[in-house]
Amino acid sequence: MQIETKLPKVGTTIFTVMSQLAIEHKAVNLGQGFPDFDGPQALRDALAAAMNAGRNQYAPMTGLPALREQIARKTERMYGRKVNVDTEITITSGATEALFAVIAAVVRAGDEVIVLDPCYDSYEPAIELNGGRAVHVALDPHDFSPDWQRIADAVTPKTRMIVVNTPHNPCGSVFSAADLDALAELTRKHDLLVLSDEVYEHIVFDDAAHQSVLRHKELAERSFVVSSFGKTYHCTGWKVGYCIAPRALSAEFRKVHQYLTFCTFTPAQVAFAEILEKDPQHYLDLPAFYQAKRDHFCHLLDGSRFKLLPVGGAYFQVADYSALSDVDDLAFCEWLAREGGVAAIPLSAFYESPPAGQRLIRFCFAKNNETLQHAASRLKVL
Repeated sequence: MQIETKLPKVGTTIFTVMSQLAIEHKAVNLGQGFPDFDGPQALRDALAAAMNAGRNQYAPMTGLPALREQIARKTERMYGRKVNVDTEITITSGATEALFAVIAAVVRAGDEVIVLDPCYDSYEPAIELNGGRAVHVALDPHDFSPDWQRIADAVTPKTRMIVVNTPHNPCGSVFSAADLDALAELTRKHDLLVLSDEVYEHIVFDDAAHQSVLRHKELAERSFVVSSFGKTYHCTGWKVGYCIAPRALSAEFRKVHQYLTFCTFTPAQVAFAEILEKDPQHYLDLPAFYQAKRDHFCHLLDGSRFKLLPVGGAYFQVADYSALSDVDDLAFCEWLAREGGVAAIPLSAFYESPPAGQRLIRFCFAKNNETLQHAASRLKVL
């Protein structure tokens, strides 16, 4: 049977491709963005206790009330924003589900959605599956900051929403308060919705504060904010995230969520509610934890031929390899896994049209120090 694909541009993701290369060539995998260490023991114990206590059936569609209550408290504590536990917070089966549900809820056939390149690879397929068109606007190629005038120039009468991501995957750039003001001006002028991907909200470095759109009253009233427990608690395989949005937007979001996954793994919700209440210090300590890994990895690569770009947040390090090779980034990453023994991700995978001559790759430093040392020892001899 011949099936006409709805996603003709989509193949196997670059993360799967590079992870497979890492396995085939026994390369150190700094490609796919997941830690190689476990989350807190107390969290794992709470999960086991919840299962053994019989908390194994469907959770409410919107998420366990206890977990939504803890998220509301955290949101007010971190960003000064009071959110309604019952009408503005929805627990999801990972951030990717939340991103898809937002887009499915509000993007109509013929709508345009602005995405900022390089961008996470799930945005565009979700937009296209729902009849929209992704309009790609490039971030600054040197520091990956947004050019708000260039973004404004991309708005048309068909523009429905803009997707922003801070801290940024893959580049580690972060929004400033001025960026929030510029975003608010843009969305006010053109009556746009905002999808704010903030899954790395607790991984911001150098004493900076995460500039969530929830800090900005005007933006909070027209935004869907998506976050991830997997990133915060080093358990990406649990696939638990959440979406915060005003009541009217959450109502539309939930119409999709209830038929997409309906609800999310109940024992994990019990566990996250418990650890948020008993150990808020975990997410407060996360910036220092990952900054130490960033600095350690950079120190390990001192004297290498890689030029490391500044990283303000998230757990990825972008590196310029132009002193090593002039081949394109995909070919270089394939060579690096095969001959250099380290897997990375080519930055071009996150672009519609990567800048000509760009020679950048992404390493993940959410790894044990031993893993980083092993990778660095291979990278430094290249």
